[in-house]
Amino acid sequence: MMMRSVAGKQVLLKLSIRRLLVCTLWCLSGAAWSQTDFPNRSITFIVPQSAAGSTDTVARLTAQKLGDSFGRQVIVENRAGASGIIGADLVAKAIPNGYTLLVAGTGIIAINPFLYKNITYDPFKSFVPIALIGYSNDVLVVHPAVPANTLSELVALAKAKPGDMKYASAGVGTSPHLTAELFRQLTATDLLHVPYKGSTPAVVATVSGETSLMFTGIASSIAHIKSGRLKPISVSSAARSTSLPDVPTIAESGYPGFEVNYWIGLFAPTGTPSEVVAQLNTEINRFLDQPDTRARFQALGLEPFLGTPAQFAEVIQKDFALWKQTIETSGIKAE
Repeated sequence: MMMRSVAGKQVLLKLSIRRLLVCTLWCLSGAAWSQTDFPNRSITFIVPQSAAGSTDTVARLTAQKLGDSFGRQVIVENRAGASGIIGADLVAKAIPNGYTLLVAGTGIIAINPFLYKNITYDPFKSFVPIALIGYSNDVLVVHPAVPANTLSELVALAKAKPGDMKYASAGVGTSPHLTAELFRQLTATDLLHVPYKGSTPAVVATVSGETSLMFTGIASSIAHIKSGRLKPISVSSAARSTSLPDVPTIAESGYPGFEVNYWIGLFAPTGTPSEVVAQLNTEINRFLDQPDTRARFQALGLEPFLGTPAQFAEVIQKDFALWKQTIETSGIKAE
């Protein structure tokens, strides 16, 4: 009886091990299938800003291209409010499966943490970078009556009249304000900040001569530059802009190392499978490399960026450090 009992236990043990192996193999194959089958339903892009802005426009263009490539609908939802915090928080808390993604710019990830105390997401712990879709830079423009045609002349003029020259911005903590503040710190000039409620009234103020200068996006000022109502001095990027090839960079105008770009990128909640992130990155790079995409982006004042998630992460780290130092040195507080 003892021999039969032992033999019976050995048979049961073998059957249990066999069932465990079968179950494990089935689970592994199911996991692999679920990853390679992505996407098997619609994807949602959350844009933490209002419709019709540059981030929203880029999100919709990307959604259309990805939808065509995947054969699945990519829906764009605008969740504006609290300077982008509401939309970003929604994605940070989403299921990390690749079906709820964040389309956000530099401000949401690399600037908000230093301007607001009520941030409910962590730019590094809450998100995984997928792709830097496109980037833009600012152009430093002055009213035509300002007696300066080069950056050195403008800096000399500002130093001769400390606190007298006014510069416009789209508001406290916006990219034009921060770029101007970084420029002011670098050049040791005393400029008077005049914030407006948006880029359009800020540009109008500089065109009318109410303010002397401003940093602004190329797309929002190029028509005024071509008509002569604004005079371009320098661009903030490391290389000259394809839209303004005759305008020198700040770096080549006597301030080497000065580089400011503002980007729009795609993020997933932390925990999203690496295979899904890689697949999304590959498809985005494919559409960014198309001539019609480059033409559309240039019209928006943007340059496409073909790169890996790791390269995007490096850009984020660099900008995070840059704006942390700039904001803390200046003492800028969000209104």
